[in-house]
Amino acid sequence: QVQLVESGGGLVQPGGSLRLSCAVSESIFTFYVIAWYRQAPGKQRELVASVYQGGNTNYADSSIGRFTISRDIPRDTVSLQMDSLNADDTAVYYCKGERGGNAYWGQGTQVTVSS
Repeated sequence: QVQLVESGGGLVQPGGSLRLSCAVSESIFTFYVIAWYRQAPGKQRELVASVYQGGNTNYADSSIGRFTISRDIPRDTVSLQMDSLNADDTAVYYCKGERGGNAYWGQGTQVTVSS
């Protein structure tokens, strides 16, 4: 069974940075896309950034210029570097992989931006 395991969340002050990692139990090349989503309390889950099998990336408007998604192919890991964090970025961040019409989710990692 495919597993995606997120790590790297925590408490950070406004203006700070965090790097999230998503470790995938199978080759990330087998996935059409791997993406980061987030869900804040009382809000719907939303796309943050995604990376496609060919290497193309896509970002939500709120992520552009602050977040960077990247792949470590030998380690089957997809990371999300988050800079210039603010309170609106507080949420549970999830990793999602899509393959063969199926979607696989991680358990999430909490990011809290607060002074």
